[in-house]
Amino acid sequence: MIRIASPENVDHNDLVSWLGAILRPFVEVRQLGRLTINRVAYRLSDKNAPEPDLGFVSTARLGIVKSGYVDGPPDLAVEIISPESVVRDYEDKRRRYEAAGVGEYWIIDADEKRATFLVLNGDRFEESVPVDHIFRSSVLAGLEFDVRWLCQRPLPATLKIVQEMLARLDRSSSDS
Repeated sequence: MIRIASPENVDHNDLVSWLGAILRPFVEVRQLGRLTINRVAYRLSDKNAPEPDLGFVSTARLGIVKSGYVDGPPDLAVEIISPESVVRDYEDKRRRYEAAGVGEYWIIDADEKRATFLVLNGDRFEESVPVDHIFRSSVLAGLEFDVRWLCQRPLPATLKIVQEMLARLDRSSSDS
C-alpha cells in the first residue's frame, strides 16, 4: 500500500520546529550524534522506511547515515500526532519501531495534551512515566525534558530552555 502524506498543518509544523530547536543544540553541544527533522527515511527493511518527524542517530552509529536516507533504525524516533496519523503513529509505527530496536519512541499528541515516552527494554517497549513532569531520556544522555512545555501556547522560548538544560548539566558535572 502506498500512502501519500497530506501537507502538515501549521501547529504540527510549529511543534516539530520547536522540538528540533531544543534538541539540535543539545545534541550538538553534547556531541551525541545526529538529529534529523522531517522527510528523512529510516530504512528498516526493503519495504519499510518510515520518516519520523524527528529522528536521532547516536555518534557510534553514524555510519548508517547515507546521503539520501538512513540505512537502519534511529536510536530515537519522535512522532507528532495529527488527526489522520493516530492509528499509524500509536499502533503501526510503534510495532515497526519496536521490532527494529529503536531505543526510544516519543509520541506527542498536542490536541490531547499527552506525551507518551516508550523505552525499549529487551525487545519490548515500556512506557516511561515522567517524574514531577520531567522525562529523562535514556538515549539522549543528560536530557531532562519538562513535558508541560508541550502544552504551553505559545510554545516557550527555545533559547531559554536550551540554556537551562545545559546549565543543569554543567551543575551536575561540577557536583561529581
